[in-house]
Amino acid sequence: MDRVRLTITLKKDVIKSVDKSIDGVRIRNRSHAIEYLLTKAIGPQVAKVFILAGGYGIKMRPFTYEMPKPMIPVHGRPILEHIIENLREQGFRDLIVLVGYKGNKIKEYFGDGSKFGVHINYVEEKKPSGTAGPLRINKNLLGKNPFVMYYGDVLAKIDLHELIDYHLENKGLATLSLSSVEDPSAFGSVKLRGARVIGIDEKPKKADYNSRLVNAGIHIIDPKLIDYVPRNGFIMLEKDVFPKLAKEGKIFGYPFEGQWFDVSTPKIYERAVKEWKK
Repeated sequence: MDRVRLTITLKKDVIKSVDKSIDGVRIRNRSHAIEYLLTKAIGPQVAKVFILAGGYGIKMRPFTYEMPKPMIPVHGRPILEHIIENLREQGFRDLIVLVGYKGNKIKEYFGDGSKFGVHINYVEEKKPSGTAGPLRINKNLLGKNPFVMYYGDVLAKIDLHELIDYHLENKGLATLSLSSVEDPSAFGSVKLRGARVIGIDEKPKKADYNSRLVNAGIHIIDPKLIDYVPRNGFIMLEKDVFPKLAKEGKIFGYPFEGQWFDVSTPKIYERAVKEWKK
């Protein structure tokens, strides 16, 4: 990013507080610390969040016979409520929620979002279009600035401000949050070279993967990426868009160590209920 050199005068106790945030990894030096703290105080440079909550959740049957997957409860609250709480606590208020299958249950529960400290704008998916198709369909609504894309079945402890900073520094078309798992065969194995994603193997066969890093379902998307999404059909970011952009060196990966559950199967759901910490 372009930067301007400034000279500022601060109290000694303020400088001491600033220096406490320097860890040499996430925050490298005093200048970086001041920029980081100012950014958090001013608010997120990426303000809009697009949540995908429209799938059928076939693998989560019988739960999804009665409700959409994002409404499945964990510790007495829907998965989507945990997501919204995480977003609100990090300063994100402007949410676009894509609904489809049994979407009225999501609308009835969350309303306009005011009871949860956010503003929700719903878009309805009349025909399933994958994880990439909705970007093309809702391009005008998403605007011209980078935005957070959040899958509605993901529980994650992740600092979105760090993810955003990482994205803005690398200037890619997308930055994928990455978690590490024992067996990536059920997910998309992601290979990095430095910060750059150089390969994505969607659901590799066991013992045939070269990375334990997997797509965690939380991305920062630059609107220019939408130009790479085919205009029609059921289009998946993971299969149809990200691998091509990886070959062109246009996407980046952000590994994080916080808790993560992709609540996509009853087995994972059982683990999430036992292990997810509010």
